[in-house]
Amino acid sequence: METVSKDGQDALQLNTGVVEKLLVKFLHDQTTSSGFSKAVVGLSGGVDSAVVVTLAARALGKRNVITAIMPHALSSHDSIKDAEQLADRLGVRRESVDITPMVDAYVRGQKVDGRIRQGNVMARVRMIVLYDISAREKALVLGTSNKTELMLGYGTLHGDMASAINPIGDLYKTQVWQLAEAIDVPGEIVRKKPSADLWAGQTDEGELGFQYRDVDRLLYAMIDERRTDRELVKLGFKKEFTRKVRETVRKSQFKRRPPIIAKVSHRTVNVDFRYVRDWGI
Repeated sequence: METVSKDGQDALQLNTGVVEKLLVKFLHDQTTSSGFSKAVVGLSGGVDSAVVVTLAARALGKRNVITAIMPHALSSHDSIKDAEQLADRLGVRRESVDITPMVDAYVRGQKVDGRIRQGNVMARVRMIVLYDISAREKALVLGTSNKTELMLGYGTLHGDMASAINPIGDLYKTQVWQLAEAIDVPGEIVRKKPSADLWAGQTDEGELGFQYRDVDRLLYAMIDERRTDRELVKLGFKKEFTRKVRETVRKSQFKRRPPIIAKVSHRTVNVDFRYVRDWGI
C-alpha cells in the first residue's frame, strides 16, 4: 500500500536538497533573530538527534553547537558510542552527563514504579541538563521530535518534546530517514531500530504496535490530506488501524498545545494575545 500524490509519486518522498537548505536557513534565522548564536542538542545516538545536530552545525558553525550525551545505567553502550563518534566526526562540542544518580535517587525516594513513569523521569531529567547548559552557554535548545511522534503523542511532555526551536517537527519519521541519508548521517545510525533507549531492548515500534512506514502513510492521508475514515478504508488502510491511530492523535492533542489559560480579561495569552515568536525583537 502506498500513499501517492496527484502526479503518482510517493507523497512522503522529499526533495532532500530543498528541505536541507530550508532547514539550515530556518535554524540560522530563528536562532539569530532571537539574539542567540549557539544551540545545544541532546545527542542520543538515534537518527532524529543526528539529523538535527548535523543541520545545526551547517547552520551555526560547529563551534557554536554543543551536544550533550546523557546516558543512564540502562542505556545502550552502542548508542553512546554512536553519539560520541558523530559529535567528533562533525567537530562539534560534546559533553557527557551521567543522569543515573539523579534519576535513581528520585525513583527510589518517590518509589516510582513501572517503566513508563521511570522513562518519563529520565526524559525530564535530560531536559533539566539541556536547559542548564542552555543557560550556561546562552544557547537555544533544539528539538528532536519528528512529526510522527508529535502526532501520536509519542514523547514526554516537558521532556524530550521540549525545545526552543524544532527543525524536524514537520517531517515524518520516514522523511527523517531520507534526509539523514542525504546529509551523510552514518549508516549505522540510520539503519538502527528507533528507540528512546529507556530500558534494555525497548523499541519505538514495539511500544507503538506498528511500523513507522505504515503509520506515516496513514498519517499523511489522515492529517495532511484530511481524509475521512471511510476514504482511508477505501485507500486500503485497515479499519481498526485507522480507528486506533485517529484516536491516538485525538487523545494526545493536549501535548501539542500551550497550557490552557482561563480567560478573565480582554486579552489572554494564547487566546487573544498571539503574536509570532519574534514580535518585538
